[in-house]
Amino acid sequence: MGVFFPVSDIVRRLETVRSELDGRTMVLSHGTNIRWLTGFDGSLARLVVGPAHGILITDGRYGERAAADLAAAGLDIDLVVVHSRPEVADAVVAGAARVGPVLAEAEHLSHVAWGDLASRLEIEPAGGIVERLRRIKDAGELARMAAAAEIADRTLGEVAPMLADEPTEADVRDELEYRMRRHGADGPSYDTIVASGPQHAARPHHRTSRRTIVEGDTVIIDVGALVDGYHSDMTRTFVIGAPDARQDEVYALVRAAQAAGLAMVRDGVAAVDVDAACRNVFRNGGLEEWFIHGTGHGVGLDIHEDPFSSPVSTATLATGDVVTVEPGLYRDGFGGVRIEDLVSVNATGCEPLTHLSKDAPCLPSPPTT
Repeated sequence: MGVFFPVSDIVRRLETVRSELDGRTMVLSHGTNIRWLTGFDGSLARLVVGPAHGILITDGRYGERAAADLAAAGLDIDLVVVHSRPEVADAVVAGAARVGPVLAEAEHLSHVAWGDLASRLEIEPAGGIVERLRRIKDAGELARMAAAAEIADRTLGEVAPMLADEPTEADVRDELEYRMRRHGADGPSYDTIVASGPQHAARPHHRTSRRTIVEGDTVIIDVGALVDGYHSDMTRTFVIGAPDARQDEVYALVRAAQAAGLAMVRDGVAAVDVDAACRNVFRNGGLEEWFIHGTGHGVGLDIHEDPFSSPVSTATLATGDVVTVEPGLYRDGFGGVRIEDLVSVNATGCEPLTHLSKDAPCLPSPPTT
């Protein structure tokens, strides 16, 4: 039996965007934004949103699918199916030229594509209008992300015990991705990271290799599941065998930093303050220089989206944001430790979506339920 999630009000989303445009027309080219506004996720699409009209443009591979997605979303907008990329641009110009100035997604168009539009339309950057609206997740979005997080929790809990059997990093990755699909995921959220030992675990975004995991290693596993377009994101760190004093010290420091960051997360808090809370723990522990990335990011239809938490963040957290808190310490010759949870922001704090144990850097017992 399939899982049924709350239905998102896509018609309302489109009307909200129109209200932000103040009579202008917008051309969308970013696939994620188009999916959020129409339900359609084909690899080639443009969406024109005008004051009183909408046009979805795609090619012949997706005509029937696009029509079905628009109908399922309850959208009364035109569908234009073309047969070449030049025809896509022509259809955009024809649809966008009806009324006034035109906004376009400068962040998602190549210089050539921007120049082509600018030669035929009076355009200006859209300024992240849709990205800002996408930050606040509705009940349907949260349900999909919670389901994705539960799949990743369950899968890592099942797979982690195999770390003691000297698998390769790739063996662990492959088992994680296979089991996530078996548990209902559409696939992994991203390239699963299994980073082991004194060199590989010192790289926050290590490319999983054929290295054999052996006793004494720290092992960072960064894993997420994809459910109906929505992502989860979680990291746990394990030590193979009994942790030595340094491994215990570093793990405890990362655990404390993550707890401090999670305690800061709530509506109205500056994202930079979440980062600072984690960074201060590392500074007080004398290892701030081992922390070489930001503390977190938003998650949704994209695995990395606003708001970002770093020393240069300008965002303020808001109820409905879904964000990661993922401090880590890394040093060549030692390895690394990162702990990451995915949480939804509310008025009084945050609600965790990931739940796998993180109390000690040792192999967990197999799940009992």
